[in-house]
Amino acid sequence: MISGLGSLADEEFCYLTTIGRVTGRPHEIEIWFAANGGSLYMLSGGRDRSDWVKNLRRNPEVKIRVGDKRFEGFARIVEDAEEDELARRLLVEKYERKPGSLSNWCRTALPVAVDLLV
Repeated sequence: MISGLGSLADEEFCYLTTIGRVTGRPHEIEIWFAANGGSLYMLSGGRDRSDWVKNLRRNPEVKIRVGDKRFEGFARIVEDAEEDELARRLLVEKYERKPGSLSNWCRTALPVAVDLLV
């Protein structure tokens, strides 16, 4: 695991900054995340229609803030079936308070990984 990330894995949100594909300016969103090794996983409910996903497809270099720690990394759409299942499972395990309450979101959202730079 990336140094400093282990203690932050239980934080409620992370803040993902992408570079706007039209403006070229930074855009920050607050989003749920799950950590695994040197990667953070997120799910886009809007799939590839979400602005942040469109931005990272144009420029995968992103910044992440979790608690008081800052990281840089490269974002990518998760395409591997095993990693896809891992991302969905980790997020549901972290955020689902009532069994089945996130099942539709988990099933239909687009998984995104951010591989953090060391």
